[in-house]
Amino acid sequence: MSDVIEHAVNALNEKLAGSGFDGTAKFVIDGEGSIMLDGDGARAGDDEAEVTMTADADTFREILDGSLNPTAAFMGGRLQVDGDMGAAMRLAPALG
Repeated sequence: MSDVIEHAVNALNEKLAGSGFDGTAKFVIDGEGSIMLDGDGARAGDDEAEVTMTADADTFREILDGSLNPTAAFMGGRLQVDGDMGAAMRLAPALG
């Protein structure tokens, strides 16, 4: 597992703690790998998900550190979303 993925999994587990996110989502970080999110938290993986969000490592890092709003990243073309937009919207508050 890459350092980027390992750091992201840890950061996402902190952010998701107590969020009540009940869907399945996948983050694909270009050139690094994938992260699965569900009601149990975050882990490295590449399973099927309700929604798949794809971004480069810098964009993903900015979302995680709070300097980039996920919705703004999507609207600006830096975050691609494929699948259930509702699941992505339920996840956004936990990331912000």
